[in-house]
Amino acid sequence: MKTYKIFTILISIMSLSFSNNLLGQWMPNVSKPQKEAILLSGGTIHTGDGLVLENTAVGFNQGKITYIGKEENLDKESYNVIDISGQHVYPGFILLNSTIGIQEISAVPHSNDVLEEGDFNPNLKTVYAFDTGSTYIPTLRFNGILYVESIRSSGVISGTSSVMEMDGWNWQDAVFKKEAAVHLHWPSSLKAIVDKKTNTRQMLPNSAYKIQRQKLENLFSASKTYLASKDKRVNLKLEALEGLYLGEKALVIHANEPKEIIEGIMFAQKFGVKNIALEASEATLKVKQFLKKNEIPVILPPTYNLPRSSDLDYDTYYKLPSLLMKEGIVVALNHAGSLSNAMNLPFYAGTAAAFGLTKEEALKTITLNPAKILGIDDKIGTISIGKEASLFVSNGDALDIQSNSLSIAFIRGKQLNLDGSHQENFKVYLEKYNQKK
Repeated sequence: MKTYKIFTILISIMSLSFSNNLLGQWMPNVSKPQKEAILLSGGTIHTGDGLVLENTAVGFNQGKITYIGKEENLDKESYNVIDISGQHVYPGFILLNSTIGIQEISAVPHSNDVLEEGDFNPNLKTVYAFDTGSTYIPTLRFNGILYVESIRSSGVISGTSSVMEMDGWNWQDAVFKKEAAVHLHWPSSLKAIVDKKTNTRQMLPNSAYKIQRQKLENLFSASKTYLASKDKRVNLKLEALEGLYLGEKALVIHANEPKEIIEGIMFAQKFGVKNIALEASEATLKVKQFLKKNEIPVILPPTYNLPRSSDLDYDTYYKLPSLLMKEGIVVALNHAGSLSNAMNLPFYAGTAAAFGLTKEEALKTITLNPAKILGIDDKIGTISIGKEASLFVSNGDALDIQSNSLSIAFIRGKQLNLDGSHQENFKVYLEKYNQKK
């Protein structure tokens, strides 16, 4: 009798779990390959590299952009012409350094693929864990985010990122660049200590800093030796670093303080890393001349931020992209915090445009510049002849939260279904209560 009760309870739990998964799972609505040439006619094209072309047509076929220019200069018979008069065309936005696709609910461990242990894991490739059924994907596409750099966030070397399209049945369909960047979280030289008696916070030397630094020295030294060896036993960790020296991958250094920024970059240069990028915040202002001299692109946190210390201006994060770009530094914007807010990426750029940047300069921070950092600017990031037809049309300004409203979007020429579960539910209840939009 006792065994029967236990068995019944287990079956009930499994049934409940299964039903919840059915209710909570979003099945990907995968687009079909482009079958005919398409011409978007009469819109304003924001190319992503600073140009704005009014009343201009853009054509594409077999997933590639084939024409940009005036409609009257083109034989339109071979195109399916879509009139977008009064609307705006943008290159697909790129979200850097995100766990979307490998993390769903942070409090539910079995929905996360970011929990691998170990501090030095350059061989971990998130591409194999990417879930195209993530419920976050429709919300990103709805705001024009068509590409995500997928990466786990923990550890000193957290892994090798991949660039994923926001479309596909599985990771094989969605992968755009399998190995894009190795992410190095530079150890902190200081450690925060809280005195409970006085309720004060002190920054003291971090005793583990030298240890972590030496481990990095050993790992990169071993990888250089491994690269030069002819007869070698396969070592996945050392092999994963080879692309840094060959220029096939970028090294993204995450650092918080000026001292750590300089040390991390000089460390990478010492070992001959060809493509270096920095993920940092307001500390970049203190080393901006160093960054400019060494041509280091910078990935900044969301502009939706308040200053973390009393000696910073209230608008520090709002104007940070402008302050760095005026120095000639390549700047890209990132998202940090709750994954549900990652869809606000274009509006971070819009805020930067309100605090010193032009709209087209701000657009670069989520299109061309992230594409440069990831080494894919020859394929996406701008609307140019020969590049992938990954673009979208908005009824308004795509960087403005009030007017951005996508009417149509394409990834490599494939027209996307922009509706997610929210839009589907909206339609269901419109019909149920016989309401008009």
